[in-house]
Amino acid sequence: MTFFRLVRIILISLRFRLDELVLSSIKHPVAVFMLRIVRFGRPPRADRGVRLRLALESLGPIFVKFGQVLSTRRDLIPLDIAEELAKLQDRVPPFPSDQAAECVRVALGQSPNELFRQFDKDPVASASIAQVHFAVLHDGREVAVKVLRPGMLRIIEKDLTLMRVLAGLVQKMAPDSRRLKPREVVAEFDKYLHDELDLVREASNCSQLRRNFGPETGRQNLLTVPEVIWEFTTTTVFTMERMRGIPVSQIGRLREAGVDIKDLARTGVEIFFTQVFSDGFFHADMHPGNIYVSDAPETLGRYIALDFGIVGSLSEHDKNYLAQNFLAFFHRDYRRVAQLHIESGWVPPNTREEELEGAVRAVCEPYFDRPLSQISLGQVLLRLFQTSRRFNVEIQPQLVLLQKTLLNVEGMGRELDPDLDLWKTAKPYLENWMRERVGYKGFKQRLDQEAGQWSQMLPQIPRLVYSNLSRPDSLPGLQVEIQRLRKAQEQNNRLVSALVAVLAVAIGVAIWAIAGK
Repeated sequence: MTFFRLVRIILISLRFRLDELVLSSIKHPVAVFMLRIVRFGRPPRADRGVRLRLALESLGPIFVKFGQVLSTRRDLIPLDIAEELAKLQDRVPPFPSDQAAECVRVALGQSPNELFRQFDKDPVASASIAQVHFAVLHDGREVAVKVLRPGMLRIIEKDLTLMRVLAGLVQKMAPDSRRLKPREVVAEFDKYLHDELDLVREASNCSQLRRNFGPETGRQNLLTVPEVIWEFTTTTVFTMERMRGIPVSQIGRLREAGVDIKDLARTGVEIFFTQVFSDGFFHADMHPGNIYVSDAPETLGRYIALDFGIVGSLSEHDKNYLAQNFLAFFHRDYRRVAQLHIESGWVPPNTREEELEGAVRAVCEPYFDRPLSQISLGQVLLRLFQTSRRFNVEIQPQLVLLQKTLLNVEGMGRELDPDLDLWKTAKPYLENWMRERVGYKGFKQRLDQEAGQWSQMLPQIPRLVYSNLSRPDSLPGLQVEIQRLRKAQEQNNRLVSALVAVLAVAIGVAIWAIAGK
């Protein structure tokens, strides 16, 4: 089966002229000669990005997923290819309802008819990894049941094996492709796919995001996240509260429902920056298909998040680095941006600060000459990543995921409000966040976080001090050891002196013998 799959991949690659795409990236005389022959026979009619996208769609859902993940790595692949791959969609027909019911029975131990008061046989949504059915629990709660496609692990492992082989060949054939790291990209895709195959992981992501916007946080009016029904959730079945609303892309319906579109755009930006800088945990797949808006009277205009397979997380170091970078951008302080790159350790220590500052200025200045509403913060970050590559910066994966999500948020926000000024919306939030971190509130928060640890350590300090003070004096022992080492050193010195004297006598005798002759 693997052999026939490989043959099919080769045939589809030839059909969409991917041979020309590969040869054009190899800077070798033989490759250049082969490229001339190939182009003479069948010159490609479509752009390279279009051909690659069509080929991946023909190869099936796993390759479509690979293209979607690859489109997020704009720090590695050309921009025209990344933008074309971003158009890939999961147009996958649903698998039979009987199979879905059997998957539920195997996972939960009972048939859907026993587990639920009602289980819709026809799925409401179908993608490459799973499909969703609506159902009603026996207590009357309406839920959505996400069922993993059967046999996905076996299919994925076969295709991943082929991808690893192809990545190795590309890396050997095209030295320039090493910068693109084909093997590392496939390894990243491997991890991403296996994470998405575990629906318990997705459910835990959903639960964490719901907690971050719970009533106790005071943010419940910004975002609604469905409740996880854990007793009906396993690695292959994920049951959650059913959400009702209008897709955020259907602006006409939102206006008819009475939603303030401009306010909705600003709220989307606030939600994003809240997730990134306050929580360090963000929904990283915020395209319009996964974001709805409530049309219920009591929650009108509130965002609803769906599909939690891809999330990003940031450390305190990452959050501080990003916030200071963004604020430096806002104030056009390019020297500070360069210093932050060097202080982060992502730039080699021998990098000249003024040289990096000049490169950052060249990235940012063209944007500041435009009206603020036309400036793309995501594009600035992307250009900065691309410029950083000149200085051998290893861009962190979580920051690439953040940049991709920021582009999604910008696109969604400006589709709602073309005059959305993302910088003006974000700047007060970031400044307030930095004040809280360096001010009394931030100090008190860090003190509260460390209080538990200190409460355990403080009572032990008197005992530890007494133990160290009452310990027998180790100074005499150290003095004895020093005397022993000194004697050994003196013996070595005497031995060396004797050897030098013998050597001098030998040399003198040799000279006398030679002179006597």
